[in-house]
Amino acid sequence: MKFKPANNIQDLQYFGEFGGVNPSISDSSTYTFLSAKTMFDTFEGNTEGCYLYSRHSSPSNLYLGEALAAMENTETANVTASGMGAITATIFQLCNAGDHIVSSRTIYGGTYAFMKNFLPKFNIKCSFVDSTDLNAVEQSITKKTKMIYCETLSNPLLEVSDIAALSKLAKKYDLPLVVDNTFSPLSITPAVLGADIVIHSLTKFINGSSDAVGGVVCASKDFCLSLKDVNQGAGMLLGSTLDSIRASSILKNLRTLHIRIKKHSENALYLAENFEKAGLKVVYPGLPSHPGHEKFKKQMNSEYGFGGLLTLDVGSLEKANELMEMMQKENLGYLAVSLGFYKTLFSASGSSTSSEIPEEEQREMGLSDGLIRFSIGIDNDINRTCELMMDCMKKLEIL
Repeated sequence: MKFKPANNIQDLQYFGEFGGVNPSISDSSTYTFLSAKTMFDTFEGNTEGCYLYSRHSSPSNLYLGEALAAMENTETANVTASGMGAITATIFQLCNAGDHIVSSRTIYGGTYAFMKNFLPKFNIKCSFVDSTDLNAVEQSITKKTKMIYCETLSNPLLEVSDIAALSKLAKKYDLPLVVDNTFSPLSITPAVLGADIVIHSLTKFINGSSDAVGGVVCASKDFCLSLKDVNQGAGMLLGSTLDSIRASSILKNLRTLHIRIKKHSENALYLAENFEKAGLKVVYPGLPSHPGHEKFKKQMNSEYGFGGLLTLDVGSLEKANELMEMMQKENLGYLAVSLGFYKTLFSASGSSTSSEIPEEEQREMGLSDGLIRFSIGIDNDINRTCELMMDCMKKLEIL
């Protein structure tokens, strides 16, 4: 692919109000108007470039949204206070009572819980299917279906979605394809492949320093405006507003994303290759043994690699916990959820980020209790890290 998302980010130019190289932070919750007529027009959504109230929009949030839209090649973007804020607002904007969603079966536990446990309160139903099986996706579509939802790289099994094929299917039935691209920023650009709406948890790789929570909806101008509509906009009315100071901080970190993603990917590939050579049960889309390897290659922006996430199945939750505790003690990373930090993070997905999914369903989808999800850090000496991890596994007789 020829799309260069990092170039789109770096080519944006903003100046602070005093000529600063960073745009000034809009540290205000409300904004003044020179005329009452302009305030009325802004409430009606008839003016652009005017700021009314920070729950609606702010300059700092706009700057970050523009940069993320440029990265994802969409017309515009709305930032939110969390990834779940982006997901829930999008779903409620697209669906009404009586509607239906077709979703990938392997998705983030919070998304699953929202769809499975919360949406039925509003008479919105969801079918969870293997999104890598296009026939299964198509057979699940009904007359009441309003969207198809998937993750580019699924959490935590790292299954690869064929975005172009899913987009073609969605268009056949006049449905929007909504893609959560949190696991693969820069590496894959879903909108270029046909996705209609692209969502991120900014908390993860995009921010990269585990000090802020945020989300974004990258989409058409019409859809993003509908989210902010003062009468019917789910983004506006649910109130998931990103703080301006956090938006400014995330924008600064976004500028180094291309450097960090390359290092995350380089380190993850090195570990995955060495783990596989040692006979360990490792899953990483950069390995030719991964079922979705060729599919990922076909879709990727190759200079950014296959991402920073891999999984390792050590057989049991007891072994997983022992290994993670030992690796943390040896300063090889942190026993913690989330991803995209400079240091490696690891957790047993079945009992943490996917714990909302019932154990029976976890087993059906292939999520074992011994599965550890690794978010590989940007270690400068990955050879040393690999050797020390192997030593831990030998001590615990995993290797």
